[in-house]
This record gives sequence, structure tokens and C-alpha cells, in this order.
Amino acid sequence: MKIIVTGGAGFIGSHLVDRFIALGHRVAVIDNLATGFRRNLNPKARFYEEDIRNTTRIRGIFRREKPEIVCHQAAIAEVVRSLRDPLPTLEVNVQGTVNLLMAAGESRIRKFLFASTGGAIYGEPGKIPAGENTPPTPLSPYGLSKLLGEECIRFYARTHGFDYLLLRYPNVYGHRQNPRGEAGVVAIFAGLMKRGVRPTIFGDGSKARDYLYVEDVVRANVLGLRRGRNEILNLGWGRKVTDQEIFDTLAGRMGYAKQPRYAPFRKGEVYQIALDARRARKRILWRPSFTLDAGVREYLAATYPAFRKNHSPGGRQ
Repeated sequence: MKIIVTGGAGFIGSHLVDRFIALGHRVAVIDNLATGFRRNLNPKARFYEEDIRNTTRIRGIFRREKPEIVCHQAAIAEVVRSLRDPLPTLEVNVQGTVNLLMAAGESRIRKFLFASTGGAIYGEPGKIPAGENTPPTPLSPYGLSKLLGEECIRFYARTHGFDYLLLRYPNVYGHRQNPRGEAGVVAIFAGLMKRGVRPTIFGDGSKARDYLYVEDVVRANVLGLRRGRNEILNLGWGRKVTDQEIFDTLAGRMGYAKQPRYAPFRKGEVYQIALDARRARKRILWRPSFTLDAGVREYLAATYPAFRKNHSPGGRQ
């Protein structure tokens, strides 16, 4: 199949490109390199350094590539930034998505895969783990932008007659995640620990998320190429993992003896969330395989060479 991956020089997107190419698909990448890196690009993918908000250029790329599948990973995915200055997040995550959808409709694609978010859309649900029928109550413009993006996809899919699969991700971690960004607590904590700097936990350590290793997210998207027609599916373990547990797991694996710093809880962030992914198990035959400890070991071995010699691969559930 011919696949366009937006954000294909970024963390999750680059892993998806690698897997799609390994499976024999032809891939084109659209990325403006705002948060992605050229070093992440697969040399077998055709690369377009472009902003998804540029309507004319996006349409030109689609006319040239004639994709069957669009795998849309590009986004501004920072909660605090969206609260401070919401317009860039809304422009990229909503306007940019609409540009892609218009081009996709004109190109007669077969399917549109979308990287959505669970925690930021559900807000503070009354029941955890939250299922797909949980009422959306985003607490930040970032969460709102992803919810609006979903609705735009459903509209254009109906209008142009293509299928879609909306995957609501939990917190994803793994190799190539930027340790200097706002999102990605595993990468941030590990990067600070490696430099001997005490990580900061916002709150008392009880803030909790559902964590998923990037390999499991890649597998869900690969399954979604052929399974899951016009669905919204959560991904995750359905288990709350606190910030303190992330810190303790990394500290144990890295031999880090210092204590974290604690700072006030940040407005707009969800306090506790986990995602019920039973529907994904039924619809696309997906379930997570990397436990937190196994995923952290894989991440450290891939990111920091000093940890490779003592690393034994595996540890999946």
C-alpha cells in the first residue's frame, strides 16, 4: 500500500514509518521538523518538509503521491503550552487536520488513521478505566483540539466516502522521544537522571496516567491498516501508573539515588486517568504486550548505550 505518514520524523511517527517500510509498504513523510528530526527519517521514505497548514502544498503532495492510507500523527501535543497560547495548537491540530482531509478526499484515499488522545479528551472521568463512551470533557485546548479533529475526520469521511480509525492513545514512551519537551515524562525523567539532575514531579506524586510502550502503539496502527472500520478505539493497559511509580522504576533501573523535587500541580492537567481498551481487542485484535518495567528496560537500552550490555530483551506479558 501507499501510505502518507504525517509527523514521520517525530517520535511515534518515525517508528510507524520504519514498520510500514519493513512490511513492504511505500511511504511518504510530511513533517515540518518543528519537533521531529532528520536523523529519525527512514531513507527509504520520500520526505516532504512541509507544514500541514499549507493547503496548496499539501494538496500538491497528495496529487503526486496518490496515497491509499493516511496515518496522521503530526500535532502540537503539549497541554501547558496550549493553555498559555491556544491558537497554535488549534491551528495545527484542527486546521492542519482539515487540510489533510480535504486533500485525502480529493485523492480518494481508502482510510484515515488518526493519533488521538484518551486522557486529554476524557478529562476527569467518574469511572476509571474510561471507555470510549465516556463523555468527552477536555480540560485543555490540546484535548479540545483532538476532539475537534476527530469530529472533522468523521465529517469528511462521510462526505468523501473513506473509512477512518481514531486511536485514542494513553501516555506513550520509548526510543526517540524528546527528553527536552513538555510531554513524555519517561524520557524527561530519564534524561535528567542521566545528567544527575533531580526530576520535578508536579503534585505529590499521585497524579496517574496509563502508559504504553511505543512498540504496542505501532502494532495497533499496523493492525488498523486492514481492521477497524469507522471506529474510535482506546489503547492502553487500563491501569493507573503514578508519577512516583515512573520515577521509582527509572531510578531503580538507572541506579539513581537522589529524590525528586515536588512542585505545585499544574492547571489543565488531568489528575488521574486510565483507558479501557477492550474494544480494541475485539475490533482489531490488539492488546498491549510490554509491561512498564519491560518497556522502560527497552527504552533505556535503546537510548543510552551504557545500559545495553546488561540488557536482556523481552519481558513482554
